[in-house]
Amino acid sequence: MERSVQTVRLFFEKLGSMTILVIREMGRMLIFILYALYIAVRDPGKPIHLFKQIHFIGAKSLFVICLTASFTGMVLGLQGYYTLAKFGSEGMLGAVVALSLIRELGPVLAALMVTGRAGSAITAEIGIKKITEQIDALKTMALEPFKYLISPKVIAALIALPLLCAIFDVVGIFGGYVVGVKLLGVNPGAYFSEMERSVEWKDVWSGFIKSVSFGCIISWVCCFKGYYAGHGAEGVSRATTEAVVMSSVLVLVWDYFLTSVML
Repeated sequence: MERSVQTVRLFFEKLGSMTILVIREMGRMLIFILYALYIAVRDPGKPIHLFKQIHFIGAKSLFVICLTASFTGMVLGLQGYYTLAKFGSEGMLGAVVALSLIRELGPVLAALMVTGRAGSAITAEIGIKKITEQIDALKTMALEPFKYLISPKVIAALIALPLLCAIFDVVGIFGGYVVGVKLLGVNPGAYFSEMERSVEWKDVWSGFIKSVSFGCIISWVCCFKGYYAGHGAEGVSRATTEAVVMSSVLVLVWDYFLTSVML
């Protein structure tokens, strides 16, 4: 009896300590992003720092975005055609491809690709600067680390993700066109006319809001994990892994909540 009581007590003790740690971490992350946005508004710094981060997050991700988008659109075109053919509605293929990309797959897959390509690099960069005491050196020289390391990356992600999402949508729709029209013989007029009839501005705004929020999540988590990385190469590698995993999971979870609200 005493052993079972002790087991239950230990279980609730561990549960309570884990809950406290999670709440504490959430508070640190909230303060982190609010301070980063505050610095971005109060003292944005030179535009060149922002442009460099936009180039790093946005322009250097174009290849992987276009490659992923083209094959995603082609798969949607292929699967959509054979599904719609069962009901004699092949002409609706353009609407199916466009709505799938604009509402869901465009923002989500673009965010996941940026997380893997740019997010991991951001965490590793900040983490290395942390363990080599470069951040402490900035503080010693009375310079604000957030101004040079964090805020430009957050703002750049907020700008770059919607642009990458738009490119993803366009390339994906073209990929669906290549498969549906050129390979499977769907009428090109029907492909674009049904797309124009079905896609509304609320769908575009839905994708835009998702892409902006995903950009905030990615830059927030990756910068936070890098800024508080542990000591040594092992600490940086662990922080990078945690940043990519947490960003990807939060993107998918947040996508569900946004979809349930905006439908």
